[in-house]
Amino acid sequence: MEKLRRVLSGQDDEEQGLTAQVLDASSLSFSTRLKWFVICFVAGVFFSILGTGLLWLPGGIKLFAVFYTLGNLAALASTCFLMGPVKQLKKMFETTRLLATIVMLLCLVFTLCAAFWWKKKVLALLFCILQFLSMTWYSLSYIPYARDAVLKCCSSILN
Repeated sequence: MEKLRRVLSGQDDEEQGLTAQVLDASSLSFSTRLKWFVICFVAGVFFSILGTGLLWLPGGIKLFAVFYTLGNLAALASTCFLMGPVKQLKKMFETTRLLATIVMLLCLVFTLCAAFWWKKKVLALLFCILQFLSMTWYSLSYIPYARDAVLKCCSSILN
């Protein structure tokens, strides 16, 4: 359990730089990090469900895009409480997650652009679907061999 705490709080055996040491010195306790992780994650799920419910209202595509995107951002931010923001950003842009991170962030931005500036409802829905898929693919990158398992399942279904 202690090893899990050290890894999740960013205090694993790796040598830390000056910035990481400063952030570590003022970091939250493990229980506080865990509480805020749960709060952010639940808020993210709530906003995503709320946005989906607002989709069916007249002119609800804008509200849907905002709340769905806000929900995904809150869910993504929740992991910052477990790892810390610096470590989260480093892990997001590792080579194994780089493509998934870029696609996910672009989909977040393009969803809002499609809803507000381009005023294309179908395009906003498409970007929300791509948001979901890219967020799922990004999340699977943290589970060992999960992406390989998903690819094998999809290829066996298609064959």
